[in-house]
Amino acid sequence: MSQEYRHNHYVPEWYQRRFLPDGQLKQYYLNLHPNTEVRSGHKFTHHPLKTWGPRMCFAQDDLYTTEWAGLPNREIEKFFFGKWDRAASQALDHFSDFAFNGKSKNAFNVLLPYLSLQKLRTPRGLAWLQENMRIRDKNQVLLDLQKLQNLFCAVWTECVWQIADASESNTKFIISDNPVVSYNRECQPNSQWCRGVESPDIRYVATHTYFPLNRNKLLILTNLSWVRDPFQKARTLRPNPQYLRNAMFKLTDIQVERMLTEEEVREINYITKMSAHRYVAAADRDWLNPEDHLTSTTWRKLGDGYLLMPDPRHIHGGGAIIIGYKDGHSDRFSEYGHKPWDSDFQNKKREGREWVAMEKFKAEWAATYSPEFRGVVYNMGPRGVRRSMDDEYHDRECQRDREYLKLPGELSRRKKLQRRI
Repeated sequence: MSQEYRHNHYVPEWYQRRFLPDGQLKQYYLNLHPNTEVRSGHKFTHHPLKTWGPRMCFAQDDLYTTEWAGLPNREIEKFFFGKWDRAASQALDHFSDFAFNGKSKNAFNVLLPYLSLQKLRTPRGLAWLQENMRIRDKNQVLLDLQKLQNLFCAVWTECVWQIADASESNTKFIISDNPVVSYNRECQPNSQWCRGVESPDIRYVATHTYFPLNRNKLLILTNLSWVRDPFQKARTLRPNPQYLRNAMFKLTDIQVERMLTEEEVREINYITKMSAHRYVAAADRDWLNPEDHLTSTTWRKLGDGYLLMPDPRHIHGGGAIIIGYKDGHSDRFSEYGHKPWDSDFQNKKREGREWVAMEKFKAEWAATYSPEFRGVVYNMGPRGVRRSMDDEYHDRECQRDREYLKLPGELSRRKKLQRRI
C-alpha cells in the first residue's frame, strides 16, 4: 500500500514555517526528554538538540491512521486534517495583521474551530481525549475527535481576545508540541492540574489560552470573568462553563497593538516550554532556554501575575447580545452565553460583585502600568471602523482612576495586592 499520508504532522509544516525568517529552512528542535539506550553494556542518552527542517519536526508515523478489517486507512489525514490546514493558513494571516473588514467573519469561523482541533490533534491531546472519554480503541478516538472538534469553541468565543506583538523584541516566539497553551498562575507545572496529559482547565477563571500566530504575533484568550474580577480564586469555574453550545462574538472588541517587551516574550516562551509535552522548536538556539534570562521563574509572578492579562480599561459591564432575524424572531445571549430561560441570565449578585471588582482593578491597573492603554480596540464611529480609544474617554478614565486612588485606604490596599502577587 502507498506510504502517502503516513507521516502525520500534529503541528503542520506550514505552521512551523511561520516562525522561520525568510531564507531560513531549518530550526532548532529540542527534545526535553531524550531517549536513553544501552549498547554493549554502555548507557548513553541521545543528544537532545537537532537542527531540522519542518518536515522532520512534530510528526509521528500513523498517528491518524485507522485500521478496519486489518487494512490501514489514512483518509483522516488526507481529507479531514488536510481541509482544515489549507483553510487555517489564511485565517492566521488575517489575525496576524488584524484589521476588521469583510473577511473577518470568515477568518474567525475558520480560526476558532481550528484552534480547538489543534488542541486535540497532538499526541497529548489525543491521550487526553482518550482518557476523558474512557476509550481504549484508537479508531474510536479518531472518530470522536472529528465529532468533538468544536469542543472548546464556545468558551473561547466568550473570552476577551488580545493580539500581542513581539516586533520590538529581539527574542521571538517559540513553538511546542502543545501549541495551544493554557496558563493559570495557580496551576504550576507538575501540579495535579498539569500532570501527565493534563493542562489547566480553560474554564477556570484565571486560565489564559494563547496561540502563537507567527514569530511576532500571539493570540491571547482570557476569560471575561477574570478580567472583571481578578481577586477571586483562580481555579473557580467561570460562569456557564458548559462545552458544545452556541455562543456570540464581537469582532470589534479584539484588543490589538500590545507591544511586548523582551522580558515578556521570554516569560511567554518559558510558559510554552514548561507546558510542552516533549518538544520545542525555535529559529534561534538561544530562544529555547528563556529561563536563563529571566529575573524570576516563579510561576505566579510572571509579568507581576498579569503577564497575559488584557487591558481591563477596555472592559465594561453588561454585554448581553440581542439578534434580530429577517423573519421577525430574535435571540438573546448574556455575555457568558446564558439564554433568557437560564437562571443566571441576569444574576444581579454576580453583576454587582463584578462591577465593584472591575472598577477597583481598572484603577489599580492604571496606577501600576501607567495611564497609557496597553493595546487598543476597534470602535465604530461616524467615519466607520477606527482603531483607537476616544481621547475624551481616555482622559475621563485616567482622571477617574486618579481620584479613585485618593480614597482612604485604597493605596495601601493596592500595595498589599502587589506584595501578595
